[in-house]
Amino acid sequence: MATNTDTASTSSTSQPKGLTADLTSGEIKEQILEINKSVVSKEPRHSARALRKFFTKTRRHINRNVLTATVDEVLANENELKAKLHSYVSKLPEPMETVSEETKPAAAAKTEEPAAAAPLPLQPEVEIYLRLVTTIALVDNKLFDEAAACSTDMIKSLQTYNRRTLNPLAARAFFYYSLAHEHCNRLAEIRPTSSLRHDDETHATILNLLLRNYLHFGLYDQADKLQAKSVIKEDSVSSNQLARFRYYQGRIKGMQLDYTGAYTYLQEAIRRAPSNCATGFRVTVHKVAVIVQLLMGEIPERSVFRTSGLKVALRPYLKLTQAVRVGDLSAFHEVVKTFGDVFRADKTYTLIQRLRHNVIKTGLRKINVSYSRIRLADVCDKLRLDNVEDAEFIVAKAIRDQVIDATLDHEAGTLRSKELIDVYSTTEPMEAYHARISFCLKMHNEAVRAMRYPPNMPKAFSWAVKMVLTSSVDRLHQTSPLSEEEQKEKREAESEILEKVQDEDDDDEEF
Repeated sequence: MATNTDTASTSSTSQPKGLTADLTSGEIKEQILEINKSVVSKEPRHSARALRKFFTKTRRHINRNVLTATVDEVLANENELKAKLHSYVSKLPEPMETVSEETKPAAAAKTEEPAAAAPLPLQPEVEIYLRLVTTIALVDNKLFDEAAACSTDMIKSLQTYNRRTLNPLAARAFFYYSLAHEHCNRLAEIRPTSSLRHDDETHATILNLLLRNYLHFGLYDQADKLQAKSVIKEDSVSSNQLARFRYYQGRIKGMQLDYTGAYTYLQEAIRRAPSNCATGFRVTVHKVAVIVQLLMGEIPERSVFRTSGLKVALRPYLKLTQAVRVGDLSAFHEVVKTFGDVFRADKTYTLIQRLRHNVIKTGLRKINVSYSRIRLADVCDKLRLDNVEDAEFIVAKAIRDQVIDATLDHEAGTLRSKELIDVYSTTEPMEAYHARISFCLKMHNEAVRAMRYPPNMPKAFSWAVKMVLTSSVDRLHQTSPLSEEEQKEKREAESEILEKVQDEDDDDEEF
């Protein structure tokens, strides 16, 4: 089998095989302990923390040796799951062994004194977690048929339980279940069997997967009916799932000619997407947003095409924007012909075909501003149209739609522009300010709704509040030492605050 070049799997080959397997297997066991802690305490944040650690740190080191060691240590020999997972793990490629002189002693020291592994209790959450890790490893190594089979077993096992502590794992399980079947071109098979669990995160995840499924096959009407009748609780789902949902809504609205609504949804998806990762998602959303903005008659800012990580991917869309901005129909057709395969792969080709009318409108606006009177034959030449008769019909429609303020003289075959009206005498400035103020108020309301108030937070900040409310200047400037009781209270408050901050760390990395 050819060596896999996927980022998630090749990074593990840079470490010695034995050392990496021991360290990564130990990390997975620590995450299993976190999951068990979540089961005992009924706190889902421990499972969420274990998943964050896996996706941000452990995933890149997963390979055949790591999973074999983990399954052997966690599962008993008589457990049927052990043999089944080994059958999937054995399909993974053997990791490359690159042992350097500096790392040999460390690896030897690690293998000479193995730590005594404590038996880990096999909760249903641990079983699903092991199945999930195995599925992810198969997907990363492009073994999609095996990943589809493994994920199917995982979903069947998941549906036999009714435990709230499985909710964080269930959302991930359904996502990779859909991803594996999508790569196998079997996406339509899983749609009738998808079921919603009664928890908000899994509900949002499966809703996004269903929308992705419909849009993959171009079923925009079904997708629109689904999203119209579905409700996502914004205050109880992750920002990542909400960003995906807004992106799908934007695509649906764009196909339905509701460009203003589509642009609003796409802007929210861009705003909610992580800024330091998830480059692929941001590129995808920006591609659709650029087209929708052009269809609205607006020109995207040049800074969008200069953003780090987006510059190369958006280059065809920059050429397209330049052609639309100058109103050059021949340049527009040339760009579509040159980058047609790229636009089809991005599934934006249908929207781009609608831009032809916008290119003509832009050219007409420039002509209307530049000339007080011009012959229709000259308009035809400037817009690169086929004949004068087509130019006359296009100009007449533009006047009726109030694209340009002019009159058409059919007998003389000319276009007369009317005197420009002062924009400040119209309602346009008021409407622009209204849109900006509404956006700012919406941002403020979303920020307020996103704030969290844990029940024990007042206790964590009790020491800080006490210091602020104390009228003693010496204490505020720390000129007198704190008492032993106050120092203890300060340490407890700081540790509690750090724990709360740690729960929020790396939230963007799992997008």
